[in-house]
Amino acid sequence: MTQMRPAIALPSAPWVDQVFSAKAVRYGGVVRRSLHWVEAEVGRAAFEDEVRRRGWHLVECNGQLVVFCTKRPITILF
Repeated sequence: MTQMRPAIALPSAPWVDQVFSAKAVRYGGVVRRSLHWVEAEVGRAAFEDEVRRRGWHLVECNGQLVVFCTKRPITILF
Protein backbone atom coordinates (compact mmCIF):
# COMPACT_ATOMS: atom_id res chain seq x y z
CA MET A 1 0.00 0.00 0.00
CA THR A 2 1.40 3.38 -1.01
CA GLN A 3 1.26 6.12 1.55
CA MET A 4 0.42 9.59 0.33
CA ARG A 5 2.61 12.35 1.61
CA PRO A 6 1.06 15.63 2.73
CA ALA A 7 1.17 18.34 0.11
CA ILE A 8 3.77 20.98 0.77
CA ALA A 9 3.61 24.48 -0.62
CA LEU A 10 6.31 25.00 -3.20
CA PRO A 11 7.79 28.46 -3.55
CA SER A 12 6.22 30.30 -6.45
CA ALA A 13 8.22 31.39 -9.46
CA PRO A 14 9.32 35.05 -9.34
CA TRP A 15 7.06 35.93 -12.28
CA VAL A 16 4.00 34.66 -10.40
CA ASP A 17 4.73 37.07 -7.56
CA GLN A 18 5.44 39.89 -10.01
CA VAL A 19 2.26 39.49 -12.04
CA PHE A 20 -0.21 38.41 -9.38
CA SER A 21 0.83 40.59 -6.44
CA ALA A 22 -0.80 43.71 -7.86
CA LYS A 23 -3.41 45.42 -5.73
CA ALA A 24 -6.00 44.81 -8.47
CA VAL A 25 -5.59 41.05 -8.00
CA ARG A 26 -6.63 41.21 -4.34
CA TYR A 27 -9.83 43.05 -5.24
CA GLY A 28 -10.93 40.99 -8.24
CA GLY A 29 -9.61 43.48 -10.76
CA VAL A 30 -7.81 43.12 -14.06
CA VAL A 31 -4.16 42.41 -14.86
CA ARG A 32 -2.77 42.92 -18.36
CA ARG A 33 0.49 41.69 -19.86
CA SER A 34 1.76 41.81 -23.41
CA LEU A 35 1.80 38.50 -25.23
CA HIS A 36 5.42 39.18 -26.16
CA TRP A 37 6.42 39.55 -22.49
CA VAL A 38 4.55 36.41 -21.47
CA GLU A 39 6.11 34.31 -24.23
CA ALA A 40 9.63 35.67 -23.58
CA GLU A 41 9.67 35.65 -19.77
CA VAL A 42 7.23 32.97 -18.69
CA GLY A 43 5.92 30.89 -21.54
CA ARG A 44 2.33 31.04 -22.62
CA ALA A 45 1.45 27.56 -21.33
CA ALA A 46 2.80 28.30 -17.83
CA PHE A 47 0.91 31.61 -17.73
CA GLU A 48 -2.33 29.99 -18.86
CA ASP A 49 -1.87 27.16 -16.36
CA GLU A 50 -1.46 29.62 -13.48
CA VAL A 51 -4.55 31.60 -14.45
CA ARG A 52 -6.54 28.38 -14.85
CA ARG A 53 -5.26 27.05 -11.50
CA ARG A 54 -6.66 30.15 -9.82
CA GLY A 55 -10.01 29.70 -11.57
CA TRP A 56 -9.81 33.10 -13.27
CA HIS A 57 -10.63 34.20 -16.82
CA LEU A 58 -8.10 34.97 -19.58
CA VAL A 59 -8.77 36.97 -22.74
CA GLU A 60 -6.37 37.69 -25.61
CA CYS A 61 -6.83 40.92 -27.53
CA ASN A 62 -4.48 42.72 -29.90
CA GLY A 63 -1.27 41.22 -28.52
CA GLN A 64 -2.34 41.59 -24.88
CA LEU A 65 -3.38 38.95 -22.37
CA VAL A 66 -6.00 40.27 -19.97
CA VAL A 67 -6.67 38.38 -16.75
CA PHE A 68 -9.94 38.94 -14.91
CA CYS A 69 -8.96 38.08 -11.34
CA THR A 70 -12.26 36.64 -10.23
CA LYS A 71 -14.00 33.29 -10.28
CA ARG A 72 -17.33 35.02 -10.80
CA PRO A 73 -18.82 35.00 -14.29
CA ILE A 74 -17.87 37.76 -16.72
CA THR A 75 -19.99 39.14 -19.53
CA ILE A 76 -18.65 40.56 -22.77
CA LEU A 77 -21.18 43.19 -23.76
CA PHE A 78 -20.23 43.79 -27.40
